[in-house]
Amino acid sequence: MAPGLSSASGGTQYHHLQNNCAKWWFQDAGMRRLALAIAVGFAGTINSGYDGSLMNGLLSNPIFITAIDNPDANKLGIISAAYALGGVPGLFPASFVADRFGRRMAICIGALLIITGGLVQTFTTGGNAMLAGRFVVGLGSSFQGVGGGPYTAEISHPRNRAQTTALINTCWYIGSILAAWTCYGALNISGAWSWRICTLIQIVPCCIQLCVLWFVEESPRWLVSKGHEEQAFRILAKYHSNGDPNDELVKFEFEEIKEAIEAERSATAGVSWSSFFKTKGNRHRTLIIVLVAFFSQWVGNGIISYYLASILASVGVTSPSQQAGFNGGLQIWNWFAAIAGSLACERLGRRFLWLTSACGMLLSFSIITACSAVYSHTQAQGAGRAVMAFLFIYFGFYDIAFTGLTLGYPLEILPFSLRAKGMALFNFFVSCALFFNQYVNPIALDALAWKYYFVYIGTLCIAIVCIYFLYPETRGRMLEEVAEIFDGPQAALPVVQEQQALEHNEGKNGADHKEQAVTIEYA
Repeated sequence: MAPGLSSASGGTQYHHLQNNCAKWWFQDAGMRRLALAIAVGFAGTINSGYDGSLMNGLLSNPIFITAIDNPDANKLGIISAAYALGGVPGLFPASFVADRFGRRMAICIGALLIITGGLVQTFTTGGNAMLAGRFVVGLGSSFQGVGGGPYTAEISHPRNRAQTTALINTCWYIGSILAAWTCYGALNISGAWSWRICTLIQIVPCCIQLCVLWFVEESPRWLVSKGHEEQAFRILAKYHSNGDPNDELVKFEFEEIKEAIEAERSATAGVSWSSFFKTKGNRHRTLIIVLVAFFSQWVGNGIISYYLASILASVGVTSPSQQAGFNGGLQIWNWFAAIAGSLACERLGRRFLWLTSACGMLLSFSIITACSAVYSHTQAQGAGRAVMAFLFIYFGFYDIAFTGLTLGYPLEILPFSLRAKGMALFNFFVSCALFFNQYVNPIALDALAWKYYFVYIGTLCIAIVCIYFLYPETRGRMLEEVAEIFDGPQAALPVVQEQQALEHNEGKNGADHKEQAVTIEYA
């Protein structure tokens, strides 16, 4: 195992390697430049969050409902699901582009498609036009997801790579907060611009992203895979050591990347989609990716995130402004809770956060179900207020793991050769789960009301069992080292083994010197 943070799960120490960087990123010029590159990867998630809260906000606006032809529950489900449907056909071309032409190219194409879809939604009228615009936005988001996540993970500094990849998905709430409060404020605008301004703002993150994209570097790991090793080393030095080519950490990191990519080439002799099923380690990775994708949407959050207005109405909160205000406050709470969980992932470990999150959600969602049932039968205001309070508690538990680790965990367990394809596979299953949520949930809620919540209590129980038995701990390891957990000791890289041997010898020599000193003292 390579130098990594000390943890019970393994990993050697890399902090003793000389590194020309300040302790805090904002105090370091190279790390500030790196932060700009990371922001490019984050922007796609901001857009996804905006869309996730956009429909919630717009459904509280009567003028918008009229503009999309007053759809019934079935048509409304299709319009909402169009975003997820649009994401599916773009996933596999996106992985090809990300692997063939670079992570930045995939991000660029995604931004252009989202801008196009946002303009279609803004300047057209009718349910079909809204459906088409959301479909195109979903198509662009697939390119953003496949390119942006790997780009961020592959360019991050090893010192804070785990926290950075976990923070990717917390940016969902930046977009969500922006959408929620934009929709709330737009209720005071008369006419069609009370909803058009909300769909137009959706393109802003992507416009900024396109402007910045050409001033940041490509993924050094992608460059190594294409034979551009000198350029890759220069980028690592630029971002991770302020341009110092003799930096010990950068040299170690570079050698580890080269050896890992070469080892993957030798082991796979050409990467295809069948590679996900060829080895026991890859089959384990694939199973985790599928489970993380479905559980990210099927633990109750999907029904709350997209149909909050209906849930609030079921417990007596019917005012559009009250619903929008509650949604806006909930998104701010979610963001802070998600950041806290992401920053703690390396200290507390992934398994601890996953299990704490899932168990907490099961308890709080059960209480939400019980209180919803009481309100449905008695109209008791106390039960309605309890539902609103426990929505915050539920999402607090969701956010500490299921926001950050939903993307961060798959990114770190996938080897470079499968990372873009793995993200396409991950997003495909997320889209399948989203389509089910957005198409089936409004119909089921309309027919079953609070009784439908029992479905998600069941999936939460299944999630807890799967996490306990199938999710390994990965803390304390650099990106290339996680392979050893899945592929066994033979996956350890030569440069890592050499570093371990060196550390072992240094530790042994230190112990010998200490013993000698004690002997002399007592002679």
